[in-house]
Amino acid sequence: MGISAAFLLSGFLLTVTLYATVAIPLWGSREPDLPQATALQAAAGLVSFALVTWLIGMRGARLDGRALRWSPGGTAGFARGLAIGAAPAVATMLLAIPLARARWMGDGGSALAWMQDAGGLFGLLAPAALLEEMMFRGVPLVVLASAFSRGTAIVGLGALFGGFHLLNPGITPLAVGNIALAGVFLGVAFYLPGGLWTATGAHLGWNLTLAALAAPVSGLPLPVDGVDYSPGTPVWLTGGEFGPEGGLLATLALGLATLMVALRVRKAEEEAG
Repeated sequence: MGISAAFLLSGFLLTVTLYATVAIPLWGSREPDLPQATALQAAAGLVSFALVTWLIGMRGARLDGRALRWSPGGTAGFARGLAIGAAPAVATMLLAIPLARARWMGDGGSALAWMQDAGGLFGLLAPAALLEEMMFRGVPLVVLASAFSRGTAIVGLGALFGGFHLLNPGITPLAVGNIALAGVFLGVAFYLPGGLWTATGAHLGWNLTLAALAAPVSGLPLPVDGVDYSPGTPVWLTGGEFGPEGGLLATLALGLATLMVALRVRKAEEEAG
């Protein structure tokens, strides 16, 4: 547990330091907007957590790439993860149509503009997804799973993942619970073939699907040209302005997705012997 705590604390402190002393000064005098700040934070975090992964995980805890599940099948795992993450996101939003009268409306933009914005969102959200997977499903998960059990480590880090989002705008207890459940979902996906890259793909698949369909992601609005989304009511079901992660439909979709991924993990491990 001490290794995991040292890893997270060191990574956070180094990220904050690099962001404040390197990323922001390099950006210039103009204050970055939300997408720009997200990109700068992700860049600072990736450098920081790559460094502490090497220092604490590989040099200190003697973990190698195999133990950390940096699978050589990363491309296939990433693609698999995208589908695994997108499926519950789509299900959550589709269920809101008959149950909460959710709807999409055109905003006058073109399909080409939507595709360009979706591509930009991919570029913005992919580094952030990789960063959070390195943080919560990298060294800490491997170390805690070996010290306790896989299930205990996944649930514990899932709860910490939920707590990590406590300062997000519009956060509610249900939203925290759903984000923690998403952390459990991603922790289970980490043990599919593809390892870290599958979990990263699943993380990105969830976030990108919500954003591309014009829904806020964890309370953060990321507008896309060409479409607007009205989540419908009641808010406890749909998440309202926080986004689908704030509603009970996401609880249902993520819970079922976690169960299905867990069954796939068991099958893959049985086939591997």
